[in-house]
Parts: sequence; structure tokens; C-alpha cells
Amino acid sequence: MSALPAKPGLRHSVSEWYSNNHQLSETAQHERHVSNVIRQEGRSLRNETNCQTTWDERDTSRRLRDRTWDVARCKEALEACAQKVDQEMEALTLTKEQTEQALAATAVPLEVSSECLTLRDGRRGYELVVDPVDEQLKREVELIEKVQQVLQQHIDKSFEQLCVLQEARHQLTADLQNKMDALDIDMSCLSLTIKSPQISLKTNPTRIPSGSSTPQEWIQFSQYNMANAQEAMQVSYQMREEMSLTRAQLQNELDTQRRAAEFALRKRNHHEEQARDELEWQIKNTEDEMAEMESDIQGLDADLQAKTASLKLAHTRLENRTNRPGMDLCRDEVQHGLVNEIHQLEATNTALKQKLSEAQHSLQKMKLHHSRMLQDLNRKQEALSLEQRSMNTRARLTSPSCTDKIPVLLVPLTNSSGRSNLQLLYTRFR
Repeated sequence: MSALPAKPGLRHSVSEWYSNNHQLSETAQHERHVSNVIRQEGRSLRNETNCQTTWDERDTSRRLRDRTWDVARCKEALEACAQKVDQEMEALTLTKEQTEQALAATAVPLEVSSECLTLRDGRRGYELVVDPVDEQLKREVELIEKVQQVLQQHIDKSFEQLCVLQEARHQLTADLQNKMDALDIDMSCLSLTIKSPQISLKTNPTRIPSGSSTPQEWIQFSQYNMANAQEAMQVSYQMREEMSLTRAQLQNELDTQRRAAEFALRKRNHHEEQARDELEWQIKNTEDEMAEMESDIQGLDADLQAKTASLKLAHTRLENRTNRPGMDLCRDEVQHGLVNEIHQLEATNTALKQKLSEAQHSLQKMKLHHSRMLQDLNRKQEALSLEQRSMNTRARLTSPSCTDKIPVLLVPLTNSSGRSNLQLLYTRFR
């Protein structure tokens, strides 16, 4: 069985055929016109976007260069400020060491003054007096202790100020390190091009990072760090001036008091030497007088013995004449003469005995006083020896070893990064 022919399609008229051809032509012309417009607009857009992109890249590069210039200027200011802080720290450390040396130098004067007071306490008797030397030495000890207290306070304050400077230096170093990191990043961004292999699309690159600051906050932060460092340096400078002035004033006071104590000691030593010489002269004269007194006592005793013999003779004669017999027992001139002689001899003996007793008593008093003078002379000799030892002890204050200045050994300071200069980590970014 053969297949049936296909059913013919819908038949169109000739007018419809012309209309369809005309519509196709018009549609083609319209689409070509639209395509031409789109092409022209695309070319214009490409030119505009290419120019805009080029100018944007150049403007961004210019801004990066300006930013790197700003960061570099700020970095240089931070470096200069940090160098000044280092210099001020070195100067303050040197002043602090000089003050510590001045404090250590007061140990010898205090030891000498205390030793002099202890030596002079060894005086005995009436030589143990509260004289101007004691007053000057005690005043010197009080002054030295006051000087030590003042110097120690300055040392403590300078140490605290060094800590403040160190903290300011640490802030400057941290800010300077951030500036160098930012400068390195901006310079690396400036070196990138569209042909650089490091470029790629990032996720949400236009986000604002947390902790971002404004340009005003950025410059104010560095200005605050430098202002804080400047203030700390100004305080440190005033402290160094005050420490130097205080050391000079205290040294003048110590020198003045030392001279006053030494003058009082020399004056006292001179007075004691005069008293010793006077006492030695009195002892010598007393010894001479004692020798003469002993000689006179011997003479008085010899005269008394001689008068006793004469009295015995008169007694014997008068007694023997009582044996005359009868009328020859006469109270004649001989009798009266012997009686008068006996009375005279008895009065003479009494006077001699009294004078001998007075002489012996005077000699005994002179011997006792001589012994006292010898004892006092011994104490004066001891006191003079102690004064001389005190003067020899104080000679340590003016010895060359004490007056020569000790050279100051400068120890290089290290900043918060452990470096002694400002060569931080910038070299590794270049």
C-alpha cells in the first residue's frame, strides 16, 4: 500500500510574501543600526574607560608617592627625635653616674669625721670638753648625712626619669617601626603594575579594616609621641641642670664646713699646746721650788737640832748651878742670863718647829699639786696626741687620691629594641 502525499502547508498570498520580505529587510536594517550604535558606544566606552583607568592608576600612584613622602618625612622626624632622646638619656645617665660618684665620695669624709669624734671621745678629765671642734665635727657629720640624702633623692629621681625617657623611646621606636613597615608596603604597592605576577582579585577589597585611623589621627599620634618625648627631654634637661647645680652647691658647703672644722681643730690644738707649755713651765718652776723647799727644810731641821743642843747646854748649866752650896746659890747675872737664854731658845725652837711644819705642809701640797699637774700634763699630752691623730686622719680628705677626679667610664646605652643606635629594621625592607 503506497503512502499518502503530505498535506500541503498554509498558503500565503503574494501581498503577504511582499510584506514578509519588506519586514525582514526593515528588521535587518534596524538590527544593523542598533549594532552600529552599540559598537560606537562600545568603542567610546573603551576609550573612556581606558583613559579613566590610566588616569586613576596614575592618580593612585601619585597619591602613593605623596603618601610615601609624608611617611618618610614623619619617619625622619621620629628618627631625629629618637636620636635626641638617646643623647638625652646618655647625658642623664652620665649626670646620674657623676652624682653617684659624688655620693660615694662622701663616704670617706663621713668616716673621717666620725673617726675624729671617736678619737676625741678618748680624752680624759678636764680635757674632755665640749669645744668648737666637737660642734664643727658634729655639724660636718650632719651636713654630710644631709648631702647624702639629697644626692640619693636626685639619683632616685634621675632613675625614674630615665624610665620615662626609655618609655618615650619605646613609643618612638614602635611608631618608627610602624612607619617603616607602612613605607615598605606603600613602596611595594607603588612598584606593582598590571603585568606584575603578584596581582590577583581579592575578596571584598574595599572593606574598611578594623582599627583604621583618619589622616588627622595618624599625624596626631606621631605628634603626640614626639611631644611626649620632647616634654620628657625638657624635664630631663632641667633635672640635669638641677643635679649639677646641687652637686656644686653641696660641694661648696662641704668644703666650707671642712675648712671650718680644720680651722677649729688647729686653733684648739694651738690652745692645747699653749696650755701644755704653760703647764710644763709651771711644773719646772714647782720642781725648782720643791727642791729649794726641801733644802730649806733640811736647813730648818739642822737649825732646830743645833738649837736643841744649845738648849740642852743651857739646861745643863742651869741645872748644875743649882748644886752650889749656901750663899753661893745666888741668882746672879749668870742665872738670869741662862734663864733668858733658855726662854729665847725655847721660843726659837717653837718658831723653827712651826716654820718647819709649815714648810713641810707646803712641800706636801706642792708635791700633791705637782702630781696633779703631771697627771694633767699626761692627759694634755694624750689629748694633743688625739688631736694630732685627728689632723692626720683629716689629711685623707685633701690627699691626692681623694682630690683627683675619677675618670667616668661611659657605658653605651641600649634602647627598647636592644640597639645602641637608630639602625632599626629598615635595612631589611630596602
